[in-house]
Amino acid sequence: MGVGARKVAAKAVSPHREYEPYLEAKWGLKNHWYPAAFTHEVPDKLVKGVMIAGHEIALRRGKGGKVYALADRCAHRGVRISKKSMCLTDEHLTCWYHGFTYGLEDGVLKTILASPDDAQIGKTRIRTYPTHEKNGMIWVFVGDEDFKPVPPLTSDLPMRVPKEYDPNPVAFILDDNTFVRGIHRTGDSNWRLAVENGFDPGHVLIHYDNVFIAATDRKLALGWQPKSPEAVEVIDLPEGPKGIMNRYDPHLNLYNYINENAVTGMKVYGKQEYYVRTSMWVPGVLLVEHWPVTNWAQYEFYVPIDDTHHEYWEIIVGHCNSEEDRKEAEFKYTNFFEPLGLLEFNNRDLFAREAMQDFYEKMDGWNQEQLCKLDAVVVGWRKLAARFNRGIQAPPPGADRKD
Repeated sequence: MGVGARKVAAKAVSPHREYEPYLEAKWGLKNHWYPAAFTHEVPDKLVKGVMIAGHEIALRRGKGGKVYALADRCAHRGVRISKKSMCLTDEHLTCWYHGFTYGLEDGVLKTILASPDDAQIGKTRIRTYPTHEKNGMIWVFVGDEDFKPVPPLTSDLPMRVPKEYDPNPVAFILDDNTFVRGIHRTGDSNWRLAVENGFDPGHVLIHYDNVFIAATDRKLALGWQPKSPEAVEVIDLPEGPKGIMNRYDPHLNLYNYINENAVTGMKVYGKQEYYVRTSMWVPGVLLVEHWPVTNWAQYEFYVPIDDTHHEYWEIIVGHCNSEEDRKEAEFKYTNFFEPLGLLEFNNRDLFAREAMQDFYEKMDGWNQEQLCKLDAVVVGWRKLAARFNRGIQAPPPGADRKD
């Protein structure tokens, strides 16, 4: 086990209030980094609006191509600034309605187009958010404006896989010479249901007859049942990522691979044994190593939008050391990874988590659920998130108002 790693018992645990902060986190975890947009979605002279954990955020590029993030509500009459792009200089964000113009760096009102001597100038401001852009992705740090110090982005991503875990570790998403491509789309469920779907060792049943699995003749189990305390590993790196790992390696003999059910006669049909390892990281990032194929990785980000929706990010990452490597990666991504993996395969995950939403939203699902042995790792994740989050996001003003 690596530095800072600990083990937790892989047995079913009573869910009653052992992870209270997680149960309260309908709107997400705050004071964390979240992906907000792809680089190509924020070209020069365009204002893009996003919502993360109830925060309405406007993105735009400024001097030197740097991406800035500001509150997406004008202080004047409250319209969303991103409704119509008005980028008059590379130092300002101008509201299209009455011309209130804010500094990109500090959010301070610098001028009003038709009232340049107004007393509000220099006294009014909208808040700003830290940003980071790398490998075609833009992240925003979302939470309390006065939260200091802002932690590094790497503390909210999966750890870089060391060779002691894997002699051929997959690429890290922030590394140079790395292929990073993917999609994002909105899911009609709470972010927590999305996280738990991605990390649930029993959910693979929904993929058993998927065209991707059939075409590659993979022996994908009906589910993985933990049988040892070693099956689940909690990783707590000092000043670094906090995560929980399913140690699925068949050579370790930590899980029962359920390939057939005698009562129903159901069994898996694939012949090709295939090893993957999954891990989930605060604030809700899944890493699947050696997927969709060996030596590649899939990152999934489950970004809270509000209490009933999440933004589902699916990112393929691989080593890419030459122009020839990049051309091959682009070919595989366009013709295989995205259509068969990110869409055909993961569409079933979206379907499943959206099917849970009514139960958890309207039927007291967090108290009424009946967990089984398969859910030990889900309980482990809940406890991890409850312990290591940097705060629970409160609903924005007016969120519960019924008009």
